[in-house]
Amino acid sequence: MTHTPIILPYNGIYPTIASDVFIAPGAVVIGDVHIGAGSNVWFGCVIRGDVNSIRIGERTNIQDGTVIHVTRKTGPTIIGSGITIGHSVLLHACTLMDNCFIGMHATVMDHAVVEHYAMVAACANVTYNKIVPTNELWAGNPAKKLRDMKPQERDFIPVSAENYVRLAGEYRHCHAVE
Repeated sequence: MTHTPIILPYNGIYPTIASDVFIAPGAVVIGDVHIGAGSNVWFGCVIRGDVNSIRIGERTNIQDGTVIHVTRKTGPTIIGSGITIGHSVLLHACTLMDNCFIGMHATVMDHAVVEHYAMVAACANVTYNKIVPTNELWAGNPAKKLRDMKPQERDFIPVSAENYVRLAGEYRHCHAVE
């Protein structure tokens, strides 16, 4: 069993990871990846910036089993700050704006955009080039607008992100990875 994350270069480019980022044992981060302060990457995640770049902002949590990848030449993956990305999500060459929420097992495909304070439901498939607008909840396969978000859902987005920043801090303290 590995007790550290796997952080590898690709074509001589190493990931750039802020000093306070928690990356769980068994997570893999490869290549042209930048991860901002306070973010956290949980067990079994793969973040592969080999044929394009991946940018992850601050205080974003990437939960267990998530895969983040890119498209050669045309599709970096841009992930903003204060985002919750649920368990087993697939993000491919897409953009997630600050303070959005991606539910468990969701997929967001090439050139799709999830705007600020938008929510993608669990198991939804946001297809190529779609835009999930601010204050909307999208669900289904293919994903489409289910309804406007409720105020309590919108208000929960920053709470969720901060809960994971706090949890990651506990893991860093109690389970220091050397």
